[in-house]
Amino acid sequence: MGLAGLVEFSWLMLAVGVVLLLLGAYASWTAGRLDRLHRRVELARAALETELARRSALVAELAGSDILDPASALLLLDAAHRARAASLESLEVREQAESALTRAIHATGTEVEPWAGELALAVRRVQLARRFHNDVVVSARELRRRRLVTWFRLAGRAPMPTTIELEDGR
Repeated sequence: MGLAGLVEFSWLMLAVGVVLLLLGAYASWTAGRLDRLHRRVELARAALETELARRSALVAELAGSDILDPASALLLLDAAHRARAASLESLEVREQAESALTRAIHATGTEVEPWAGELALAVRRVQLARRFHNDVVVSARELRRRRLVTWFRLAGRAPMPTTIELEDGR
């Protein structure tokens, strides 16, 4: 191998090194982004859980306030209790219980003062928290489906995030 062959080989090795360096930097950046998205999913899930708990507590308080007729109060109290108890169950059971609470809120026509504004705000906050959570989950899932992420297993052992599907009064 002459000097020209050695120079050509050096350029080739330098090009391969640069490509590997760029690929490694991109993989590192993607893994960091994925990690940040997973943390955002966890934070959004916690915010949604907080808003769901706040809504069921408000509904239970309304049901116990003697403002509503006994049938409406019992329906709301039962739905709020089931929603709270379902937080320890599977995601599907939780979604069904929270959807039932939403239907109970709308069925009872809880537009009594001074609760109407506060309850409407709680329902709206649940809607926004769920929408934000699902948006972040969709972003994380899209990134996890990329070839580089699956080939190099950049997601690690983190479970695939799931969206929360429930009737929230939209």
